[in-house]
Amino acid sequence: MAKRLFDLIVAALALVLLSPVLLAVAAVVKLDSPGPIFFRQQRVGRFGVSFRIHKFRTMRHQPHETEALPITVGDDARITRSGRWLRRTRIDELPQLIDVLAGSMSLVGPRPEVPRYVALYPPALRARALAVRPGITDPASLEFVDEADLLARAADPEREYVEVILPRKVLRAAEYAERATLASDLGVLLRTLRVLAGAR
Repeated sequence: MAKRLFDLIVAALALVLLSPVLLAVAAVVKLDSPGPIFFRQQRVGRFGVSFRIHKFRTMRHQPHETEALPITVGDDARITRSGRWLRRTRIDELPQLIDVLAGSMSLVGPRPEVPRYVALYPPALRARALAVRPGITDPASLEFVDEADLLARAADPEREYVEVILPRKVLRAAEYAERATLASDLGVLLRTLRVLAGAR
């Protein structure tokens, strides 16, 4: 209950205080390349319930591209000019504050995956990893802050993600679900802010 109240208060305040920034970014995204301002994608949330996540669009809009790899590898050619900066600073994630208010997400919690990868979760960890609301940031996000670069160095990026990175993320998600407290969430938020402060 305290976690949800904290999420609601912080998300609402952040949306109000950051509204000039959000409007400016929305304008930049719209002017930079054709397509919608927001990127929406189906993700798997708490207890396996699907929802549509919100991000600022950072890639060229390709509405008919159904086989696109759902991971970003290095300097992906699909990324727009503004998208490179938005991704580096993580500003593209700010619209997820809307998802926090809606109750689909939390400020801190395991990052929500696409169904394609959730289907690969080890059965022993699946229920534990999906026992809490997914979040905008979490310990695994900080551990793999350079994930796109790691995948770019792999001979087979998706195989590297599925066999190396994803199992680690699922384990971290299960650990978070079992041990998280409001105090530990505050610690993750502070660590995230420090990482963002160092982004150029």
